[in-house]
Amino acid sequence: SVRGIGYTLFSDDQSADNTNTARLQSFDNDGFTVGNHTAVNNSGDTFVAWCWKAGGPAVSNTDGSITSQVSVNQTAGFSIVSFTSTSSGNFTIGHGLGKTPKLIITKERGASNNWHVWHSGVMTTSSQFLMLNSTNALGSYSNVWGTSIPTSLVFGANVGSLVNASTASIAYCWAEIEGYSKFGSYQGTGQADGPFVYCGFKPAWVMVKNVDDTGGRNWGIQDSSRQPINPCDKHLKADSNEVENSGLGDNTFQIDLLSNGFKVRNNTGIWNNSGENIIFMAFAESPFQTANAK
Repeated sequence: SVRGIGYTLFSDDQSADNTNTARLQSFDNDGFTVGNHTAVNNSGDTFVAWCWKAGGPAVSNTDGSITSQVSVNQTAGFSIVSFTSTSSGNFTIGHGLGKTPKLIITKERGASNNWHVWHSGVMTTSSQFLMLNSTNALGSYSNVWGTSIPTSLVFGANVGSLVNASTASIAYCWAEIEGYSKFGSYQGTGQADGPFVYCGFKPAWVMVKNVDDTGGRNWGIQDSSRQPINPCDKHLKADSNEVENSGLGDNTFQIDLLSNGFKVRNNTGIWNNSGENIIFMAFAESPFQTANAK
């Protein structure tokens, strides 16, 4: 809603904003309206949408060294941040959350560039990063996120590593909210009876990524709307335009969505390799204190 209707970014692709009003036609009070583009409305096909509500029209935020435009929902711990990079060097951007973000996903709008991801579950320095459009393991490049890790007010960026000079970008930022969202990591066991990951609520949506395996590992997504009954094995990949994948095997992602977290059911799959670290982000089916009452 900050970029506006008609502008599309693809999570598996480096491309800048793609303009096409036939995909999304409006943001509505009770949902959204799509056009006749085959990507969103091909006859007979089934689609899924995941929606986070920010805070309405963006307003100026001057917490950083540059002024950003921010739409923020502090109750849900979510903000959309629009900013234009400086011509060189390091700079900071206000995110409006009032809490330190656990997850930041950034993308240049005006140039072809990777989606960069900050995740507090494994990252401890401003030089570490992941790419949403890539299967790469955790990478490192000097001052990708500026000179320090994110704070309750700002996150940083470096021209030449995170963004290009004087280019418009968008960032999606999440802080952890008890009973609603959880961000962390687990260690793979290589067993079919895999690790249980505590969230404190029943998840509706889970995304995971192996950050250690250099062989190339996907971002796997499960949700209770597509598969409300366990086991959940119909996964999608943020870094790929492949159709929904299901079943067991090395390239599949199978979990149980439980009352207080999720349990990994892969054997030696890429989301449960023994001894390797896998980050996750999860959001509740029934938010806040009633989340695990089922």
